[in-house]
Amino acid sequence: MGHAWLGLLSLPNWFIHLSSSLEWGMAALMMYRYGRITGRADIRFFGLSMLPHWFGSFFVLAYHITTDSIPLLLDLSETINLLGSISMLWATLRILKRSVPSPASGVVGCIGAVMIAGKPQSYMGDDIFDAILQISSVVYISFLVAMIMVRRKDPSVFSGLTIAGFWFVLVFIAVTVFFMFLATEVRGFHSLSHDDLLHGSAESLLTVSNLMIVLGIHRQTRWYEARMRTLSGPEHS
Repeated sequence: MGHAWLGLLSLPNWFIHLSSSLEWGMAALMMYRYGRITGRADIRFFGLSMLPHWFGSFFVLAYHITTDSIPLLLDLSETINLLGSISMLWATLRILKRSVPSPASGVVGCIGAVMIAGKPQSYMGDDIFDAILQISSVVYISFLVAMIMVRRKDPSVFSGLTIAGFWFVLVFIAVTVFFMFLATEVRGFHSLSHDDLLHGSAESLLTVSNLMIVLGIHRQTRWYEARMRTLSGPEHS
């Protein structure tokens, strides 16, 4: 952590954080492109619905740049992520509605812990911040269930690896909470952000989950393109 401009994070830890953000933005772009290739507006909408989470990650990065000293940045990130997850679930339900005769229903949710580390203070107040996180947890789980329903009804939308990547976010959250306890209660740090080793280790799991999502979309795109070439082959022979 030898440079003040790095904030609380070391250079390798910044690389991990930036990689997580870049991967998510890439996944959104690839999903939108997949929607264009398949000619499906509902899949393109899902790609667009991933963008708010990407924007929210910038506020978390800014929060770490300021050495976690501006709680408002974290609050803005959580609020944007909540709105983004609502749009992601809405987009998933639109896809599901196309796949089944009756409209799908469910509770909305979000990735409440994306790139958050430590026991942060909140400008809005702890009660409001905790409420947002609780709503986020419920909504994100609902989103995961909706994705599985889409996979069963229409396997051409999401690959199994992409869905596994979204589910792996829960592993990231669980490990982050555990490492938060280790950092503050066992190792004596003020927050997980101050424990660079545990912070970077936890964040690396989010990088893994986002990479799974990216690779899953890439795999699904290649599968669709190969399928189209097979179907059109006899016509051009």
